[in-house]
Amino acid sequence: MPRFISRLTAQIIFFFCFISSAPTAFADLSDADKSEIKSIIKEFIKENPIIIRDVLTQLATTEQAQRKLAALALVKNDDGDPEIGPSDAAITIYEFSDYNCGYCKRIFNDLQAVLAEQPDVRLVVKEFPILAETSVLAAKAAIAAHRQGKFRQFHISMMTWRGKIDGDAIDAAVQKAGLDKNRLLKDMEDELTAAILSKTRAAAAALEVRGTPALIIGETIIPGAISKNEILDLINQTRAAKN
Repeated sequence: MPRFISRLTAQIIFFFCFISSAPTAFADLSDADKSEIKSIIKEFIKENPIIIRDVLTQLATTEQAQRKLAALALVKNDDGDPEIGPSDAAITIYEFSDYNCGYCKRIFNDLQAVLAEQPDVRLVVKEFPILAETSVLAAKAAIAAHRQGKFRQFHISMMTWRGKIDGDAIDAAVQKAGLDKNRLLKDMEDELTAAILSKTRAAAAALEVRGTPALIIGETIIPGAISKNEILDLINQTRAAKN
């Protein structure tokens, strides 16, 4: 009986999908045929409320899964995003981050340790400045530093800065990373940098990410800071899922 119900549920889903995707075909039916189909559906719903509930649940689950996949695709469209690690890494960690975020600084050392221990893992930082105006400046500078190939040292300097991020913190990070400041200032305000930040905001909205840090490893979304061991566990799970 359960297998029959499962088959029937699938058929009902198919029927509703067919009707919704091919409205013209339904419109071409005669009035008598339309009336008969509507009567059959009403009678079935009346006699099988549990099956209908299951159908609606499955449809909702499918739609939710599709929305999640679409949102993850936005995140993984990482052209121009600052990164640390090999571009052909087997595993990528995506981090929504703000340089004024204390929890981002707390997880920083664990992420760096993971990268040191796992040479085939890379970190893509999705610059998500939400805490202060200086966060926006820092995010733009980070993206511009990446374009000069010197993001890692800039990122380390910013994450190890004591206190709130300000102009002095950014200037110190620029100097330590050996960045061309004139080029940096120009790149910070160009359309590409604005587009990268806009893309990250869209991805955060799609995933309902409202704070930092937020990590994505494989298809797992983790709001908030987690431990090094938890990060490694998720990496191992992602490896296993690929094999």
